[in-house]
Amino acid sequence: MTFLYPYFLILILFLVPLGIVIRKKGDDLSRRFSPELYRKMVAQGSGLSRRARRTLLLLAIALGLVALARPVMEKGVIRVKESTVDLVVAFDISRSMFANDLFPNRFELAKRKFFDLLDAMKQTRIGVIGFSSRAFLIAPLTRDYASLKYLVKHMGFDYVTLKGTDMMAPLEVTADLLKKRKKRALLIFTDGGDQKDFSREIAFAKKEGIKVFIYALGTRKGGVMKIGRDVVRDRNGNVVITRLNPAVSSLAEKTGGVYMRFSFSSSDMKRLAEFIRSRLVSGEIKERTIHEREELFYYPLMLSILLFLMAHTSLPAKMRRPVKSEGGERQ
Repeated sequence: MTFLYPYFLILILFLVPLGIVIRKKGDDLSRRFSPELYRKMVAQGSGLSRRARRTLLLLAIALGLVALARPVMEKGVIRVKESTVDLVVAFDISRSMFANDLFPNRFELAKRKFFDLLDAMKQTRIGVIGFSSRAFLIAPLTRDYASLKYLVKHMGFDYVTLKGTDMMAPLEVTADLLKKRKKRALLIFTDGGDQKDFSREIAFAKKEGIKVFIYALGTRKGGVMKIGRDVVRDRNGNVVITRLNPAVSSLAEKTGGVYMRFSFSSSDMKRLAEFIRSRLVSGEIKERTIHEREELFYYPLMLSILLFLMAHTSLPAKMRRPVKSEGGERQ
């Protein structure tokens, strides 16, 4: 048997001087009254003497400290090998992502798809970035999916201050976040922007070993961009129509990733999660050590509670010893 927190056992040593102090206080009380009167007071108070109560209380505290030290019985060590996957998710937050050709708009649909992805990507560390003409970190790599959902859910129009879509920006941030990993993956929620040639981004992704996955949001018919209640117009006052850019598919296809068009079904995120794992799971294998233990703390804890209750509970009236008065009558 071993203790996980043995330093709690040291505190038991302090119970010795505590017991001496409590005993001295009890002795002071006995000196204030005559022996006959003191015995009557103690006998009428409870079936347990003050000394017995003090002893039970100290034992209860000692056993409580033993429980806090967490006694365990070691049963062995299990070594588990598992594949680790790290994924960076980038949200295109340029103006075009707020087009209304998808309900309620492209950006809001991207957030909903991200939530579906978290449900499908178990045991995966995920980092989140936002980008337009430059990128910024929203959440570092983490398995805390609740925090990721909260941060992504509260990304709003306030973040949209820059125009244009620079696909190199999320690639550079991904290379930095995953610099210690041999295999790197980047998922981009985007409409592709206006760029037609992605050869520079493809070359950079291949050099850094980044597999790019594109989830394309938008339609070829296009939609109107609305920021708040205002419709985006060009310099001549004409309403701007933004359409899906199919040229961005080359960034995914030529870097070993997958290009997927939007769908209102949640099953597409399950397929995308399978694609990502199939590209990365054969990479790094980490060995995790699990200590198999049997917890024993509840035994001293239950005994401590029992002794504590005994020290603070009077015995039933039928169990009390009757005390005779000076006249010989029982009380």
